[in-house]
Formats: sequence, structure tokens, C-alpha cells
Amino acid sequence: MYYGNIKFYDIANGEGVRTSLFVSGCTHHCKGCFNKETWDFHYGKPYTQEVEDLIVKSLDNDFINGLTLLGGEPMEIANQKALLPLVKRVKEKYPNKNIWCYSGYLFDSELLSPSRAYAPWTREFLSYIDILVDGEFKEELKDISLRFKGSSNQRIIDVQRSLKEGKVILSPLNNKKDKSTIYGN
Repeated sequence: MYYGNIKFYDIANGEGVRTSLFVSGCTHHCKGCFNKETWDFHYGKPYTQEVEDLIVKSLDNDFINGLTLLGGEPMEIANQKALLPLVKRVKEKYPNKNIWCYSGYLFDSELLSPSRAYAPWTREFLSYIDILVDGEFKEELKDISLRFKGSSNQRIIDVQRSLKEGKVILSPLNNKKDKSTIYGN
């Protein structure tokens, strides 16, 4: 696996201050994508054990709320497999920190059942994710006032509750607007 960027102290891609890993490789090719260069599975730098160690170490700070995976597409099968040791390690070492993941794949119809994004390790991978922002970015549904998502079709899902209850449970963050982007408020 390759990655395009790591942002330490990221405040845009999940609640609080986070470490965000932008993986490479995406087959969605959404119109209006803000990160087209990461469509290429070989864009950026190789993801190595040293990179994983650096990401895990960055979470040592008490003020870091957690890890965010985005891209590219973390839920491409090859990326899931490469990221599984990272998410497992983070949850074991930092059980009180959360893991967010952004994916164009739909949680219920593509990640939990046979599809091009489903592999024998997908359910285990999801067992370490706290919040999943799912759904492809749709330029015609773009809404800059939405918090943590780019278009209104995307959902912010509480993954652990959803897995436990066997249905999609949206996070309370799902319908929150960012007041700083709404003029007149």
C-alpha cells in the first residue's frame, strides 16, 4: 500500500485533534473529488512498518482524540488488508481513542455483504472502526455547511452500535451543520 499524506494535528477530518492518514488507491473516481491524485494505488510513498510506528507514536499525546483513515479509499480490499494491523494496534494501545474512516462504499450494502469491497477480513477491520463516513462524494449534493462530510448523501455511522444492533445507526453528528460556513448565523 502507498499513502499520499499524513496530517498530524488535523482538526478537519473527525472530532477533536487527530492524526489523519490519506491512503492511495480509489476506484470510485467521484466527480469533484478533492484528492484525485490518490486515485492511483502507487501515488505517494510506500506504507511501511516505520510509517505505522510513526502514526501510532503520534497518538501518544493526550490531546490527540484519535486516528482518521481517508484517501483515496481505505476500504479498497488491498488497503483494508494493509491497514488492519494498524487499526488493531491502535485499539489495543489506545482503547479510549477513536478511529474514523471515510469510505465511498456503503456500510450496509457493500461493506457487510459480498461486493467489490468485501473480503474475509472486512468485518474484523470494521470491528476496530468507531465512526464511518460512508457514501461516494456527489458533487451535485455538495454542501459546505455539513460537518465532517462533503455531500448530503453521505452518512456518519456509529459502527460499533450498528454492528451490535444489525442495522445502520447514525451518529448524532450526522445532521450537524458547521455554523462558521453559514453566512448570517
